[in-house]
Parts: sequence; C-alpha cells; structure tokens
Amino acid sequence: MQSKQIERVYKDVEFLTSIRPFRNYLNIDSLEKAASYIEGIFKENAEETTIQPFEAEGKIYKNIIASFNIKAKKRIVIGAHYDVAGDTPGADDNASGVAGLLELSRLLKENKPLLKYRIDLVAYPNEEPPFFGTKKMGSYVHAESLYKEKADVEIMICLEMIGYFSDKENSQSFPFPFMKFLYPSTGNFIGVVGKTGQKKITVKIRELIKKHSSIPAYSINAPVIVPGVDYSDHRNYWHFGYKAVMITDTAFYRNPNYHRKTDTIATLDFEKMYQVIKGIYGVCFNL
Repeated sequence: MQSKQIERVYKDVEFLTSIRPFRNYLNIDSLEKAASYIEGIFKENAEETTIQPFEAEGKIYKNIIASFNIKAKKRIVIGAHYDVAGDTPGADDNASGVAGLLELSRLLKENKPLLKYRIDLVAYPNEEPPFFGTKKMGSYVHAESLYKEKADVEIMICLEMIGYFSDKENSQSFPFPFMKFLYPSTGNFIGVVGKTGQKKITVKIRELIKKHSSIPAYSINAPVIVPGVDYSDHRNYWHFGYKAVMITDTAFYRNPNYHRKTDTIATLDFEKMYQVIKGIYGVCFNL
C-alpha cells in the first residue's frame, strides 16, 4: 500500500517540476497550471475547496484552500508554497511541501479519521522573492483574512522543503557552531522550527511526528533573528498573533541545491519524505 502512496507523491512532484516556463512569479500561466492541478486534487478529496484570488503588481495570484471537518470551531492550518525562486525546478523548494499537502488531502479522505479540529490545507504563491517579506505573499493574504474573520486557529504548520535527506557524516550544517552539539551532524532528520515562547506546541508536534512515522524529528525554538527561523510562510501567521511552526529539512543548511537549477526530483528521498507526511497526518487528528 505504501509503495502506491509514495508513487502518487512522486507523480505530484514530477508534474510540478516539469512545468515550463518555471513556476515563478513572472510566469502566471505556469503558476495557473500548478494551481489548477492542486485545485483538481483538492476537489477530489476535500469537503470544501475554495480559491482566494489577490492582486500583486497588476497580476492575479491564487491561494487554493481545501477544508475538512468544516463545522469545527477551532482549526489547524497546514500550508505550503507552490512558486519557485527564479528559473529552477523547485523539487525540494517547494514541490515537496505541496505534494505533502496533496497527499494529506488524500489520506484525510481515504481514512476518514475522527477530527477534533477543522483542517485547512492551503497552497500559496509568492513565497519567493521579490514578494518574500511583503504583504503580497499568498500566506500573508491568507493569514490576514483569518485575522479579519476572527478565526480560531490552534496552530499553523508550514511545510517548507521536506524531501532532501543525506546519510553522509557532516551533511548537516547550522547557523551557529554550538548547535552541532545539540543536533545531529547527519542530515537524515526532519526539523520542527518554532519561535521563542512556543516550545510547548513545537515539542508536541515533534513528538507526534515521531509517534506516527519512522523519521527522526528534532525541534528548535529560537528568536526570529536566527537566520532561517522565519524564512517561509509561517512568518505571516506569527505577524497576526497565531502560533505557527515550520516543518523543514533545514533548506540551505543541508540541501546544496537550494534555489539552484539542480533542485531536481532525482535529488529527493521519497521514502523519508513520505514518513514526514505520515507524521504530519498523525498531527491532524492527535493534536
């Protein structure tokens, strides 16, 4: 069964990375192809699928949202960006995260777990430059809309690069040298990243990932001044006062293909990546 599931995740990444021109902010048609693909799979699986269009520099971009257990008051938001940086395939960054969202939608439909929370799976454009850190990030638009609706968000979970792993010694680097004494030097684990003051939820998610998968998981809570801690869509939920964490293979601290043409599907480890997805799926109904 799991080989079938891994195969469909592979096909998701394969489709996204094959889109030409590359799915960056300049190529609206390519972003539309990605958005339509995501929407199609969400519609097959979700209780409700919605499109959240917004304008940036005269062009229309779209958030795609799949919702489950929509009558629940509190919600978990799980998000990933589908755009890429420049002319790159973006296999790890971030077709891997989007494939994770798509597979979560399938698992939630197929297994019909008893959900305590509403689950919103959200795919965003405009995470990458030049929109990174601006109000034109898809995740900023979404987080702001939740804030205006006074939505009761238990946690936002950002899937940011979940497919690159290495069993080589010293394949993992860190923002500060002392961290090598706290975390493995081999890049074969997944990280749960939260900001200072949110250790309780970060640790809880880490432990649930470990319980529901075979992937080693480590967590860190650090100030946003630490390079990388706020380098994805979760930052915008922090801005609006929501708790949020990033699930990541640590990006440029491990993956030499970050923001390069070499970020291809051939570099990903789909066995480990699927374990990450299983871990997040476990979070959905056990948090």
